[in-house]
Amino acid sequence: MEQQSVCDVLILGCGLAGLNLALQLSPAFNTVLMCKDIAATSASWNAQGGVAAVMDVEDSVDQHIADTLKAGAGLCDERIVRFTIEQGKKCIDWLQQQGVPFTRNQHDHQLHLTREGGHTYRRIAHVADTTGKAIISTLLQRIHSAPNITLMENYTAIDLVTTNKPSVKENRCIGIYALNTVENSVYQIKAKAVVLATGGASRVYLYSSSNEGACGDGIAMAWRAGCRVANMEFNQFHPTCLYHPKMPAFLISEAVRGEGGKLLTPEYKRFMDKYDPRAELASRDIVARAIDCEMKRLGCTHMYLDISHKPASFIKEHFPNIYNQCLKCNIDMTQEPIPVVPAAHYTCGGVMVDNHGRTDIQGLYAIGETSFTGFHGANRLASNSLLECLVFSHYAAAHMNQTLNQIKELVDIPAWDSSMVSDSDEDVVISHNWMELRRFMWNYVGVVRTNKRLYRAMNRIELLHQEVREFYNNFKVSHNLIELRHLIQVAELIVKSALQRKESRGLHYTQDYTATLPQSGNTILTPDKETLRI
Repeated sequence: MEQQSVCDVLILGCGLAGLNLALQLSPAFNTVLMCKDIAATSASWNAQGGVAAVMDVEDSVDQHIADTLKAGAGLCDERIVRFTIEQGKKCIDWLQQQGVPFTRNQHDHQLHLTREGGHTYRRIAHVADTTGKAIISTLLQRIHSAPNITLMENYTAIDLVTTNKPSVKENRCIGIYALNTVENSVYQIKAKAVVLATGGASRVYLYSSSNEGACGDGIAMAWRAGCRVANMEFNQFHPTCLYHPKMPAFLISEAVRGEGGKLLTPEYKRFMDKYDPRAELASRDIVARAIDCEMKRLGCTHMYLDISHKPASFIKEHFPNIYNQCLKCNIDMTQEPIPVVPAAHYTCGGVMVDNHGRTDIQGLYAIGETSFTGFHGANRLASNSLLECLVFSHYAAAHMNQTLNQIKELVDIPAWDSSMVSDSDEDVVISHNWMELRRFMWNYVGVVRTNKRLYRAMNRIELLHQEVREFYNNFKVSHNLIELRHLIQVAELIVKSALQRKESRGLHYTQDYTATLPQSGNTILTPDKETLRI
């Protein structure tokens, strides 16, 4: 591909939101799917649980709505919640039509539905414990056979390009700059519509269940381009990630607790009933905070999750991937408990959008974890994320199908100028800054916060901003530098949002304001640095 190219729709990210959008767009559009690495490395690919949808006759849309609103701790947009949940069955039906091999009951061959924390009924459609892999693999087969869709792998997005000129009536996104990490060269891609489906920002923390690419790219770029972001203080920590000093964090699905797994202290005593009457089936924020509290109380590094009281055949059938991953660490979950620790997992805030995924800038859309729709509120209910990806990517595609043909010509993108920069001989500074950022975000802006910790984090963020700005202006860009630049921007948004919330609610718990206010709203940040509360 030439270093300058043009397409109708440019989708950044190859998770469920991006792939579903590409398949829903008109085949007349020249569509480009761009990802940092290979397509099969998204957060969606790693999703174990499944898709939440009302499929059981004993369940109801109203009950799913009630569960979502309860988990969201008073900040869900009830209109958006109903809009999304009412389409759950339609989304499952569509995935089945594409060939996704959902797990079925042996006795009646109906979909096997599991239950996860915060849900009052079994409503999680899944493919054993590798649901994401099964869905993404199926959709990628469709993508590869679509003649109008081009897959561009190994591209790291640097920044959005917008008109943003006094002579132009509206600010419109017209494309991006992106680094081809194989060729180490910068490309300009012009498009009628750019879609941010880049996932969340969990890698801003030292311990994360997310893949290495979850650096908040879309959120950071949208902010720099002029978009509002909301509720960045609500970072979901998955309560149960495998704890192993020599292995990367590996998520132990919520479904393990849904199927009877019990949380234990190092003395093998249950503790969740002290924190919530739902015990292990409480929502993720409560379970993560309980584990964090017990670790601090006992001065230990982890808790345990035990499902060994279930038959070994049941465990291997329902959790084959988790079983095999644990065996690699010499842990047999059919015989012994699994050591677990909370880890950053999901970004509930993001770029503000409407129900068609439209941002504040014309031609720029955001879907999936990158976006803030109002669906999740102060805490995401388990397995609602894939549902949100499916619903909002569908409606974003519908809007583009109706409107993109009205755009006849776009402003040209200026060529990327690297004439005044040189190769860096101090890349070690980038890796040091990366680790420093993730470590102080974990220590100061983690499961439990204080104002003192938040201000300490902000001071360090300002210093890192200065160093990275100097690198960005004087040296050739690299994949690591681009990601660090995005992460620092997102870290600043998280801390600023956390400082604005003078209460504890959902995923945001601060020792300075332990009470939950009777009334509250979303924390909205604007690029002019003014923070509003609605």
